Amino acid sequence: MDPASETDQAQAQTPETNPLDRERAHLTASRAALRAMRADVESLDIKDVTANWVNAEVLQNQIEDRIKALADLAHTPLFFGRLDYGHAPGTELAEGAEGEQFYIGRRHVHDADGDPMVIDWRAPVSQPFYQASKKNPLDVRLRRRFGYTGGELTAYEDEHLTDRTEAEQASKLLQSEIERPRVGPMRDIVATIQPEQDEIVRAGIGGTVCVQGAPGTGKTAVGLHRVAYLLYAHRDRLARSGTLVIGPNRSFLHYIEQVLPALGELNVAQATVDDLVAHVEVRGTDPATAARIKGDARMAEVLRRAVRSGVTMPTEAVVVVRGSRRWRVPAYEVEEMVQELLARDIRYGAAREALPRRIAHAVLVRMEEAGEAPDDRVQDSVARNAAVKAAG
Repeated sequence: MDPASETDQAQAQTPETNPLDRERAHLTASRAALRAMRADVESLDIKDVTANWVNAEVLQNQIEDRIKALADLAHTPLFFGRLDYGHAPGTELAEGAEGEQFYIGRRHVHDADGDPMVIDWRAPVSQPFYQASKKNPLDVRLRRRFGYTGGELTAYEDEHLTDRTEAEQASKLLQSEIERPRVGPMRDIVATIQPEQDEIVRAGIGGTVCVQGAPGTGKTAVGLHRVAYLLYAHRDRLARSGTLVIGPNRSFLHYIEQVLPALGELNVAQATVDDLVAHVEVRGTDPATAARIKGDARMAEVLRRAVRSGVTMPTEAVVVVRGSRRWRVPAYEVEEMVQELLARDIRYGAAREALPRRIAHAVLVRMEEAGEAPDDRVQDSVARNAAVKAAG
C-alpha cells in the first residue's frame, strides 16, 4: 500500500497504462468541466425570466454566488480520492461485472452530458471513503487516495478492501497529510476525516452536538465540516433561517474564514460574541462580587432549583377529542407522570418534551382497551394535541 510516485511508477509503465497519467488526465478533464460549468452560469441571461426588478436582483445575487462557488482554486485539489464499488450502489450486478467508480472531492463536477466526474464528499455515495474498512468494506473494492504537491497530482495509494490476502496497513499519504505543518489560515480536512469524526459531521440535524477534546485535536475543523454537511443535506431549511458561526475573537474568525468557502459554502455569517451583544442596550452593570457569584459553577444548582420550583402539579384532567370520541387522563395520573420525571432528575427541557409523549401513551392504552389499534402516527398526533401540549 505504499504511495506510488512518478519516479517509481511511471518508469515501469508506458504512458498508456500508467495509472498516474490516467488520474492526471481525469484531473485535467474535471478542471475543464468545472470551468465549463462556471461559463454556463456566467452566460445566463435573466432579462426575460424575471417579472420585476426585485426578482431580478435576487436571481442575480444567486447567480453571482453560484459563480463564486464554482471557482477553481489552483492549489486546492479538485478530488482527493476514488472509490471503486463492487456493484452500482443500490443494485446487484452479474458475477464478473464491475461496479461504478467515483472520484471524491470538495464539490460536485459534471461533464457536458451531466455525468458526474467528481462527487461531493458530503453525498451518501461518498461516505464509504471515510467509513469503509477491511472488516466492513461497504461494497468498496478499492479505495484510492491521491497525493498532491502544489496542486499537482504526484502520487496515489490503493487499498483493496475485499482482498483478504492484503494486510491492513496505515495510509502513508493520509498520515503525511495529517502531519503536514499548519501554516497560515486553517485548511479543510475533507481528505483526512476519520471514521469517528465522520459520524459527528454527518449526525442528524435535530438536537445539539458538542465536540470535546484537547487543544489541537480538530474540534473546530470537525465543527466547520459539520456546518458544511448540514448546508448540503438541509440546504432549503437552513436557507430560510440562515447559518451563523460564532468565534471568540476576530483573530480566530480570520484563521477559519477560508474553510467553508473552500468547500463551496459562501453564505455563512461569522461573528464574535462582542458583535452579537454590541447591538443590545446595556441597562446595568454588576459589581465584581456579583459577577463572580453569577459565574460560579454553583450557580447552576441555584438556577436548577429555581426552574424546578416553578413546576406546578395538574389540577384538571387532560381530555383529548378525536373524532366523536373523548379520551380522559385524570389529573392524579398526569401528576404521577410529572413526579416520576422530576424523580429521575433529567434536564427540565427534556422532561417537558417527554411529558406529552407519556400522556399520549396513556391515551393510546385507553384506545387499545376500547378495541382500537392505534400506531405510532396516532401517538405522535395525540402528543401534538392542544390539550396535551397545554398540560406540559
